[in-house]
Amino acid sequence: MSAAEGVPELGVRPPLQRRSREAWARVLEAGVSILEDGGYEAFTIAAVCERAGVAPRALYERVDTKDALFLAVYDHGMAAIVAEHVRFDDSTAWRRLSTAEAVDRAVRELVGLFRRHARLMRSVVLISGVHPEVNRRGGGHVRDLGDRFTARLLDAGAASAEPDPEQRVRAAFEVAFSALVVRTAYGPGFSGGPSSERAFVDGLRRMVGGFLSA
Repeated sequence: MSAAEGVPELGVRPPLQRRSREAWARVLEAGVSILEDGGYEAFTIAAVCERAGVAPRALYERVDTKDALFLAVYDHGMAAIVAEHVRFDDSTAWRRLSTAEAVDRAVRELVGLFRRHARLMRSVVLISGVHPEVNRRGGGHVRDLGDRFTARLLDAGAASAEPDPEQRVRAAFEVAFSALVVRTAYGPGFSGGPSSERAFVDGLRRMVGGFLSA
């Protein structure tokens, strides 16, 4: 149980009847859409009710506060992203790759994850700087992804000449992840990097490969 889940006003009272479950599912999907479209500033009880087609009473039957609703929506949206971490789980397949091939695949998997969920990730990144609970939960998701990324590259022999290969690969993940966070949150021109997606991905792949082979 998270710290927030231990506080009653931030908990969710699960719907039991089918009609209530369907309404709650619409609420969660509507909340995610609002975050994708307008960020946290657009996330209001009224906006969620209007988009989900439910009365405010239906929300307050499930949660006590707007923040509890927001965290439920956040968890719902992040669940789809976290589910894709399994792309790094087939250790047997990764061991068949050369180190260079594994680096290429790992970077492209990271880029793909950000690309497929760019709208929600942009909102989440910006929110996490001012919302401690989102920051805490998000940090757990990032560590999980980093663990999987690191394990698969170690399976492929990355940084094998280093005194501490795991630390080296983890650092490479943090650099690549940070670059994707900045590009997703603030746009391709923010840091003066390449505007072309292809050039960015190629540069990121070369950077990670060079860092691990230096």
